Amino acid sequence: MVWRVLKAFRSRNIQSSIVLRNFASWLKVMRIAAMFESSGTIVKACMRDFLPANLRLLCSHYRSVAEVCRKLRINRGQFNKYLCGNSLPTPFNLKRICDFFGVEEYEIGLPTEQFIILIGVKARRISPSSEVTAPQRMLDHLRQQSSSQLKAHTGYYYEYYHAMTEPGSILCSLVHIYEEGQHFVYGRNERLQIAGPDGEFEQYRYVGVAYYLQDRLFLIDYESLTSNEISQTILIPSFKSCITRLNGLKMGVSAADHRAPACSRVVWEYLGQEINRTNANRRVRLYSMDDPAIDDDLRGRLAQTKVVDGLFVIA
Repeated sequence: MVWRVLKAFRSRNIQSSIVLRNFASWLKVMRIAAMFESSGTIVKACMRDFLPANLRLLCSHYRSVAEVCRKLRINRGQFNKYLCGNSLPTPFNLKRICDFFGVEEYEIGLPTEQFIILIGVKARRISPSSEVTAPQRMLDHLRQQSSSQLKAHTGYYYEYYHAMTEPGSILCSLVHIYEEGQHFVYGRNERLQIAGPDGEFEQYRYVGVAYYLQDRLFLIDYESLTSNEISQTILIPSFKSCITRLNGLKMGVSAADHRAPACSRVVWEYLGQEINRTNANRRVRLYSMDDPAIDDDLRGRLAQTKVVDGLFVIA
C-alpha cells in the first residue's frame, strides 16, 4: 500500500521535498489502514470525512455541478448528498466518479490537504496580517450605514418571483432573515421539480447579507453549493406595525446552460419569527401562472411591472 502511495506521488511529478515532509505521517496512516483494510473501517471513515470537500474541489474545475451531473449521468439530488456529506456513493457510483475525474478511489478519500497536492492544485498562501481587507471595509461600512429598522423585518418569508430557469412559471422559495453577530444575514431555499414520474426535486441553498438603506431593503446572496451565481433583491419595506407582503425587484441569472441575466418582480410574504419548517417547505416549488395556490393578489403584484424610459420599474 505504501508503494502505491509513492507511485501516485511520482506519477504526478510531486517534488521530492514534499514527499519527504509528508512520508512519515503517510507511513503511519498507511500502517493503521493496513490493519483495518479487510473490514474497510478506516476507508469509510476517511471517505465520510474528506470526500465532500475533495469532490467539491474537483467540481470547481467545471462550469457547474449540473454539468458534472449531466456528464456523469447521476441524479443531481443524489450528487448533492455526496457534496454535503449526507451519504456516500455506492461502489458503482464511486468508480464512475473517480474514472470521470481521473483519480483513484482511495485518493478521493484522502485528507484534503494531501488531495490538493495529488491533483496538482497549489494551495493559496495567505500571509498572516492584521490589516483589514478592502472587501471587509466595504461590508463594515454598509453594516454601519444600515438602519436598525432591519431588525423589524427578521423572520421567515415565502419569496415569489418569475422563475428564470423555467420561463412562464412562478417559483416559491423559503427565506429566513436573522441577526448573526453584528450583521443581518439570511438563507434562501429553493426546490425545482425534475421532469419524470418520481417527482424528485433539485435543492438549492443561497446565503447572503441584508441591509436597510434609505427606506429600502437590499439583499445580496450566492448559491452556496456551486458558488457560480450571485443574485440581488431590492424590497420596499413595510411601514405598518404588521408585515404582510413586501414588493420589489430581483436580478440574477438563469441556471440553464445559456445563463441569461434576468430581472423579475418579486413578492415576499411574511410567515413569522418561528415556523414549522417541514410544513413550510412543502410549498417551496414551481407553480404555473394559473395555479390555484397563487392567489389573485399575489398574481397581480407579480404582474405590476413596466418599462419607463428604458428602466424596468415597479408600476
